[in-house]
Amino acid sequence: MPAFTYRKPRDLASEIAVFPLDGALLLPRSVLPLNIFEPRYLNMVDDVLAGSRLIGMIQTRAGGPPEAPDLQGVGCVGRLTSFTETPDGRYLVTLTGICRFASTEELHGATPYRQVRALYEPFADDLTPADLPDTFDRSALLEALKAFLASNDLAADWSSIENAPPETLVNSLAMVCPFDAAEKQALLEAPSLEARCDTLMTLMRLRAAGPDEGEA
Repeated sequence: MPAFTYRKPRDLASEIAVFPLDGALLLPRSVLPLNIFEPRYLNMVDDVLAGSRLIGMIQTRAGGPPEAPDLQGVGCVGRLTSFTETPDGRYLVTLTGICRFASTEELHGATPYRQVRALYEPFADDLTPADLPDTFDRSALLEALKAFLASNDLAADWSSIENAPPETLVNSLAMVCPFDAAEKQALLEAPSLEARCDTLMTLMRLRAAGPDEGEA
């Protein structure tokens, strides 16, 4: 069992550094590679490596000053599980998603990066691998994906897709498909894996259909 297994919400730090990045989505048990080059976020990585190794991925929303826009109410915390420093001073890191969190308060301290107080209890089920019901129709999801890829001139590794466990399949597609920030947030906040799968298929079908006839 890995040393970073978290069984209960209280196993996770209540105050975490956050990396606001619109369009980026992290989900439990999924991995997100990041290329870190801004000085404040290089500082953040240095600090979390020496501490909890936890970073919260979160998007922004309208409001607040341009240099620090308001944060969405829900993000996902990940553990820094891979780290490489490049010759030009960048950090190439990988976050492994652990649990979503509600951002209850932004903490204003001495760090150049942003921090929040995180509440995990509403998403405690994230700490246990999820599954889809027996009625899960993989073929319907794959058909929606094929139409989405074709309409966007994208390719996919079908051998990996067809053999992936349901949670891995749904979360990976939610993370990598080029949806906009609002759509990514909807996928993040879906209350269950089944609801995320339904939202994912709806978004893919809408994108595949294109604009309604008569729209500009």
